[in-house]
Amino acid sequence: MGRRRGRHRRRDAPRSPVSKTGRSGYPPVMSPQPCVAASSQWVDEDGVRQPSGEVHAWLPGTNQTLCGQALSRSRLGRFRHVPWADAVWLAQTAGRNLWLCPRCVAATTPRAERGGRRWTRVRPRP
Repeated sequence: MGRRRGRHRRRDAPRSPVSKTGRSGYPPVMSPQPCVAASSQWVDEDGVRQPSGEVHAWLPGTNQTLCGQALSRSRLGRFRHVPWADAVWLAQTAGRNLWLCPRCVAATTPRAERGGRRWTRVRPRP
């Protein structure tokens, strides 16, 4: 059998950050702002999909929500165009049935806004 040529690159050849398939050799850039993943959807007057039902926070580039649920196994739809802050505002003001995941709310809300620490040690041991 003949030896295949061109399969392996030379060791001294420079490595390209973007391969021929268009995928980069670097990890995906995750957005610092979480987006929304939801169990169902509705279409508003402008024809834009909006989340409804069970709503979770999701970082684009990952395959799970901030509370740890896998998107595919939970059958959650991704709404990359809807920031998590808009979903929280929509749940508080609109009449739509949005159930915000309490674990995702805790993961996205700073501790100071949630009331800080619940207890402090009064007399620590020496």
